[in-house]
Amino acid sequence: MASQLLFFAFLAVTSSIALASDPSSLQDFCVADATSSVLVNGRVCKDPKLVEGNDFFFSGLHLAGNTSNAVGSRVTPVSVAQIGGLNTLGISVARIDFAPWGLNPPHTHPRATEILTVLEGSLKVGFVTSNPENRLISKVLQKGDVFVFPVGLVHFQQNVGHGNAVAIVALSGQNPGVIAIANAVFGSNPDIPADILAKAFQVDTNAIYGLQSKF
Repeated sequence: MASQLLFFAFLAVTSSIALASDPSSLQDFCVADATSSVLVNGRVCKDPKLVEGNDFFFSGLHLAGNTSNAVGSRVTPVSVAQIGGLNTLGISVARIDFAPWGLNPPHTHPRATEILTVLEGSLKVGFVTSNPENRLISKVLQKGDVFVFPVGLVHFQQNVGHGNAVAIVALSGQNPGVIAIANAVFGSNPDIPADILAKAFQVDTNAIYGLQSKF
């Protein structure tokens, strides 16, 4: 069943690509390649004559990610960094594994909308609308359910079951980017001054120092 859901997720996103554009030859692609000097979409382009099957290939999405970490989740991305042939095509995918009660912490994708399908387990998911409303839109998903996170909005996923959970996501960008909120605010390099964060969060500076020490 999980493999069927994965297939339908891929079918949906690849169909949208086919409708959006119909490249007639490899000349219409810019396959990312570190050895080239031609830049397209921030990535160097491989000579079309040298393009091969491996430029459009990734293996391993069926393998569970290691969730032995502080948050109990692991994202396995398949973006232009993993498949050079995705460059300029505006699509990518990822697998997310969750330990029991594992969390994919609040984060944003500045360059992509995300659509998530639960393959196994139960997930509580949500996103927060922009100022001034800052409304939480949330739902508990079961196996086979689908949820959309609009581009740029802070969102999260948490396993609310007693077993492991797995989700597959598709994103509307070959390089969607990710900004983990806690890491960005409390783990910046160099640190954001503690007095600024203390005033922003209305807490004591010692609380800020404590959070910064964790990131």
